[in-house]
Amino acid sequence: MNFDLSKEQKMIQKEVRKFAKKEIAPVATELDEKEEFSVEITKKMGEIGLFGMFVSDEYEGQGMDYISYIIAVEELARVDGSQAATVAAGNSLGIGPLYYFGTEEQKQKYLPKLCSGNYLWGFGLTEPTAGSDAGGSTTTAKQDGDDWIINGSKIFITNASCDLTLGVTVQAITGTKDNGKPEYSCFIVESGTKGFKAVTMHKKMMWRASNTAELYFDNVRVPKENLLGNKGDGFHQMLKTLDGGRLSIGAMGLGGAQGAYEQALKYAKQRKQFDQPISKFQAIAFKLADCAIEIECARNLLYKACWLKNEGRPYEKEAAMAKLYCSEVMGRVANHAVQIHGGYGLMKEYDVERFYRDQKLLDIGEGTSEIQRIVISRHIGC
Repeated sequence: MNFDLSKEQKMIQKEVRKFAKKEIAPVATELDEKEEFSVEITKKMGEIGLFGMFVSDEYEGQGMDYISYIIAVEELARVDGSQAATVAAGNSLGIGPLYYFGTEEQKQKYLPKLCSGNYLWGFGLTEPTAGSDAGGSTTTAKQDGDDWIINGSKIFITNASCDLTLGVTVQAITGTKDNGKPEYSCFIVESGTKGFKAVTMHKKMMWRASNTAELYFDNVRVPKENLLGNKGDGFHQMLKTLDGGRLSIGAMGLGGAQGAYEQALKYAKQRKQFDQPISKFQAIAFKLADCAIEIECARNLLYKACWLKNEGRPYEKEAAMAKLYCSEVMGRVANHAVQIHGGYGLMKEYDVERFYRDQKLLDIGEGTSEIQRIVISRHIGC
């Protein structure tokens, strides 16, 4: 087994780390405080190739492997969860469904624009009354001649209402299957379509500099060409999209844990109490040692799951494990980081306060920790 990163992967790690430190770190606290989505940073992330990383060059993507993409998300999250969320959702949830399930015409129409980073795309799945129970969705799409008419709403949708949003993929009920259960299909809805409204959500605890929206569909009419894949494939498309998305959430947990750990280690070496750095006290040193161990375990688990995906092998169980473990590791590391900072860890002047808040979404988004445990338990035969 070779655990070394390839030359290309090392270069991506180095360049994204350099970009995050130079372009994101100086403004992360301010953007978080203002709850401001940055068009400028997003376009810069597009310029260095952070969108469409796993998309082939025929659609103007970067044609890289999935580990390279995950490394990029990890390095962004090491500095700021909001910008990492923009890239993670932009790739896994926005570009992913179009790339994997879209027709050739749909790919040619949308992917080059999205891979440039000049535009973003949302994935409309969660509803006010349908979160973990994705099968409880009530948004409908009814066929009317050569069109589909969509009615309903979605909530907590990333990248769906900012100035760069080109459109969204929305899952809707299109009928009833033979077993009596709803049939789901996915549709492409462009921004500006009559009856479609995206409203930015504010007052978030975490990812305050990312774009989150509520979506409303009031007799939204789209042509039959906007059906993504085949009628009735929506639930399958959603599950496959979430499998890949869980890897990017895992990368955010891993990167966030690394960032919080580095902040805590630096502070512990500088902060003196009782005439010596607090890192010399066993209580603090053991916390840092535990953080280092868990981060190493998380990285190996996540990278293995990505390797399985690259190899075309089943990875659903490992994706759920990586998402769950990396998310919870960041929670423990961020908690230790705040504790090590003491009272200063509670102040916004210190980044660990933001890391502590940003972590909580990872326990909830792309399937809660409880849902991940259900997925894993089914895979191991429970």
